Amino acid sequence: MPLQLSRIHALCFDVDGTLSDTDDLYMQKLVPFLPRFLFRDPAHTARRIVMWVEAPGNTLLGLADTLGIDDEMAAFISWLYRNRPYPAKKFLLVPGVDEMLKCLYGHFPMAVVTARDEYGTMCFLDQFGLTGYFNAIITGLSAPYTKPYPDPILLAAKKMDVAPEHCLMIGDTTVDIRAGRSAGAQTAGVLCGFGEEYELKKMGADAIFDATPSLLNVLLG
Repeated sequence: MPLQLSRIHALCFDVDGTLSDTDDLYMQKLVPFLPRFLFRDPAHTARRIVMWVEAPGNTLLGLADTLGIDDEMAAFISWLYRNRPYPAKKFLLVPGVDEMLKCLYGHFPMAVVTARDEYGTMCFLDQFGLTGYFNAIITGLSAPYTKPYPDPILLAAKKMDVAPEHCLMIGDTTVDIRAGRSAGAQTAGVLCGFGEEYELKKMGADAIFDATPSLLNVLLG
């Protein structure tokens, strides 16, 4: 289903793979260690390995869908994200994100909705001067349960004084799409992170964009 633009009154952004481009750096470092005689597409393999390390929930949701244990896996993923340590790392910005947020600011209330810890989230936002664009910053411990549960998006909507169904959840993984749909929000998948188009569509994303800044032309026309 295409996005219903008239319903979009507020925006919720994931961080890793959506605003932050950090994980592509790890992928690039891993590729040289994957011999081509074993891996037909080393870049794709490296991407999946890093995705598992950085965002295991995306892989686990796919497994749960196959086994028919979605609810049980959602509970495990929420626990995993709330309890796993996030190592300190160098932050990179998805190209064009800063200009996109500058253009969107004032047109929509915006929130960060991430499973990352508060310290790492704020370090990233402050490093690139993005903090002031957001009306709410929801991290892994802000709500009783984190993504893929709807709780973080419901909390962000409340803080922005917008109904959840009038929010657009933007993220790069199936975890983001499931959380958005569970909250009653529309969802947009972006391909600048670790989700792949077929799995984002399978999870029910309302729209797919090649990169997060591509939303700008659609939202502001």
